[in-house]
Amino acid sequence: MTVQPMSAAQLTRKVIDKEPLFILDVRNEREFADWKVEGENFQILNKPYFELLDGVDSVAHQLPQEEDILVVCAKEGSAKYVAERLCDAGFKRLSYLQGGMKAWSEHLEPVKIGELSGGGSIYQFVRLGKGCLSYVIEADGEAAIVDANRMVDAYTQFAKDNGLSIRHIIDTHVHADHISGGRRLAKQTGALYWLPPKDAEEVTFDYRPLVDGTSIALGGGKVEIKAVHTPGHTIGSTSLIVDGKYLLTGDLLFVASIGRPDLAGKAKEWVDDLRHTLYETYRQLPGHLVVLPAHFSDMRELNPNGSVQEKLGELYRHNKGLRIESDDEFRVTVTENLPPRPNAYQEIRQVNMGKLHPNADEQSEMEIGPNHCAVHE
Repeated sequence: MTVQPMSAAQLTRKVIDKEPLFILDVRNEREFADWKVEGENFQILNKPYFELLDGVDSVAHQLPQEEDILVVCAKEGSAKYVAERLCDAGFKRLSYLQGGMKAWSEHLEPVKIGELSGGGSIYQFVRLGKGCLSYVIEADGEAAIVDANRMVDAYTQFAKDNGLSIRHIIDTHVHADHISGGRRLAKQTGALYWLPPKDAEEVTFDYRPLVDGTSIALGGGKVEIKAVHTPGHTIGSTSLIVDGKYLLTGDLLFVASIGRPDLAGKAKEWVDDLRHTLYETYRQLPGHLVVLPAHFSDMRELNPNGSVQEKLGELYRHNKGLRIESDDEFRVTVTENLPPRPNAYQEIRQVNMGKLHPNADEQSEMEIGPNHCAVHE
């Protein structure tokens, strides 16, 4: 019997569809503790590969005989070896994660969010393995891409499959948790690349300034993307109101939490900006706007279709980060006792400013692990 691989796309569907799955993760304990595959109906066991080199007897009694088992490692090889040994030991419902956690980190799943009143649609590209969310907004054959990840082929293939011409690439801020694919995508497609100038004082490349009030039209003006300066996560952080229906908040506001102001080393300087954006700027916007953030931290934030979204008015009722009455308490919340910073966040910022030029393998290694962009996790 040959053990079959499971692709990151297939695993994504199991997460979204809430299917049961038993995962045997054979990475070392430190890597497992930092970051793992998660799903609402998943069970998971960590048993380091080196403990299974002489046989799988030590773990076999902990595994279910009548359930699907997925063996996971960093890049595939170790998981395939262990899965084959388990097959030899009599387990039948086995697979291994094709491409390992590297592939899981890099898979982008497009999910349709909804229609636009001027025609066209908005899609959320969900990166479950990293918690990143990016967007394709399309109208009348034209597309804008917001907060693109470095796996740009996912966007160009989507555009090709749907007959779209990519005209605009927008980064809501200079990211610190993942390497932006914005400039590369703009170069490949000839699209305009937009970036908030207050974040761009040190960048080494040309861009279009995304400032408060900037209006970007799609589909011959059928759909408007309007920029709103919303500092706090970074000094230039900018939100986007799309078609008067959707609010793309970047890393300022999430479904279950709020953004952190410390990833550029300016927590004390930016905390007041963050509070003003969350408690005044956003509060003045219509509550029916659907918030579409750039990240999420927990699979429980996923809706049944796999998307991450919620109306702004609902967030003011349920998001704890929007219900802190005291200025002092807010300051402590967003500057102290925060989650660990993202892996290699300083280097990632340097890459996104055009100052570092790592190769593909180095970029992948820099991004490994969760995003840690939220205050509460």
